[in-house]
Amino acid sequence: MSWSIPFSEEERRQFEAKLSELRIEHRDLDVALHRLSEDPLHDQLALKRMKKRKLLLKDQIAWIERQLDPDVPA
Repeated sequence: MSWSIPFSEEERRQFEAKLSELRIEHRDLDVALHRLSEDPLHDQLALKRMKKRKLLLKDQIAWIERQLDPDVPA
């Protein structure tokens, strides 16, 4: 059972602003990963770190989305 705590308008704006920032960083990392992987001499360690960061961002995005729009059983 999941309980949701209502947010104030300010808290909701803060969550939405953070969500926007994370989505931008996630998209930018996606572009950077694509470019780096096209380079035949790419740095494997850098690529691996960027992929881990991208996954972390995805998890943070999902968490915030759940906070803003929790599943409420019908």
